[in-house]
Amino acid sequence: MTKIFAHRGFSGVYPENTLLSFRRALEAGCDGIELDVHLTRDGELAVMHDERVDRTTGASGELRSYTMDELRRLDAGRVKPGQFPFEPVPSLRDYFELVKDSPIVTNIELKNSVIRYEGMEEKVIALVREYGLSDRMIFSSFNHESVALCQRLAPEIPCGFLYDCWLLEPGKYAKKHGVRYLHPSFSSLRDRTIEEIHREGVGLNVWTVNDPDVMRFLAKNGVNGIITNYPDKCREVLAGLSSAEGIAE
Repeated sequence: MTKIFAHRGFSGVYPENTLLSFRRALEAGCDGIELDVHLTRDGELAVMHDERVDRTTGASGELRSYTMDELRRLDAGRVKPGQFPFEPVPSLRDYFELVKDSPIVTNIELKNSVIRYEGMEEKVIALVREYGLSDRMIFSSFNHESVALCQRLAPEIPCGFLYDCWLLEPGKYAKKHGVRYLHPSFSSLRDRTIEEIHREGVGLNVWTVNDPDVMRFLAKNGVNGIITNYPDKCREVLAGLSSAEGIAE
């Protein structure tokens, strides 16, 4: 069954990585939400994609130079100028408060491949366990050493290797390191690559897919998840496939 992961929430329409975007993704019927975390100056887990706050808030500087309280005073809604009222930068705890009673699966991308945030893995795992969300969680990162560390610290939580390159035998690579998922960009996939990943028994969640034809291709090829900015559009595509061709949503 191919699941729909809302990329940074319903980011095709709403300001990415905000509670508004996450709420709208839930309302659109997604199966999961993908989001990004960094560490603040005071050691809190903040939800934002970029290492710098400039693009999404209109402020300036690296996220790690701000405290969580300072980040909450920035307007993350400015990523879509003039369309939305003030939206604060949320913490990971804020997000967990939103979804703690929902069956939604959360894919946390640890944004530690550019800046190495010491202790981030331990902090994320501790918060997930505090909220009892281990069975509804996937950790991923472009930093594969960080993914391996998460696996050692929390073997009960599935992990995925993020990548955007032409890996040789990616399924064997994931299986060798005991990782349950691969999270490639769609541009890194071909039919034979998908087949090799399936043969190795590794799950496959693909980003960032907004084209209906690509969604259909991936669903027909049995990927586990489609990570999209438009969960509503993806739901329509998968529902159409399910009715016309018997492919489960």
